[in-house]
Amino acid sequence: MEQNRQQGFLYLIPTLLGGDEVQRCVPDFNLQIIMGLRHFVVEEIRTARRFLRKISPTFPIDGCQFQELNEHTQILNSEEWLAPVFQGRSVGLLSEAGLPCIADPGANLVLSAHRMGIQVVPLMGASSIFSALMASGLSGQQFTFHGYLPKEKNALLKQIHKMESDSARNAYAQIFIETPYKNNQLWELLLENCQNETYLCVAANITLDNEYIVTKTIADWKKTARPDLHKQPALFILQRSLH
Repeated sequence: MEQNRQQGFLYLIPTLLGGDEVQRCVPDFNLQIIMGLRHFVVEEIRTARRFLRKISPTFPIDGCQFQELNEHTQILNSEEWLAPVFQGRSVGLLSEAGLPCIADPGANLVLSAHRMGIQVVPLMGASSIFSALMASGLSGQQFTFHGYLPKEKNALLKQIHKMESDSARNAYAQIFIETPYKNNQLWELLLENCQNETYLCVAANITLDNEYIVTKTIADWKKTARPDLHKQPALFILQRSLH
């Protein structure tokens, strides 16, 4: 009987958070892995191709196969997309920015890989969520990531008050994001509706030259000249009690 070829892996590949500084965000080990891949499942093909060109201007993109997995994907073709693994060729999962599957698509594909007996290998890289939390001075022991908050204003205000009260009760850091063109509006709502003693960390443009990570109480934020976050990648962390 012919011996089976060695099975490949599903690599979870962190991408840049913005900008072009590959050396700042992509470890050499990741570069070695990426350079050997020709099969990718990506959130957006154009963004993925741009990332691979930044990795290496000579990356053989035309020799690669790309499958797109995002909020518009109607059918998850896990067996087809992961088929190269059983032929000894690994597959890379790329999100549009940062870590795959964290506030980004991909978890269903990873779960399918586990069900199919495929080894999943997470590579290390940039994470706006954990970078902001590390630099915030707020609780890294107990925290909740909420993702995007409700769009409707009454539901949004209710969520803000709930996060603040939950944080006051159990000292959890409350982490959340907003679509970039609504950052300034959310910031104003937080200042208008949270208690003066509540701490708020605002983190924007992480890993970029204009990185901004500042934590103040709501009372102090109200006295501070604030940068314009319109259309900037940003993240907010709220904590009512530090004990």
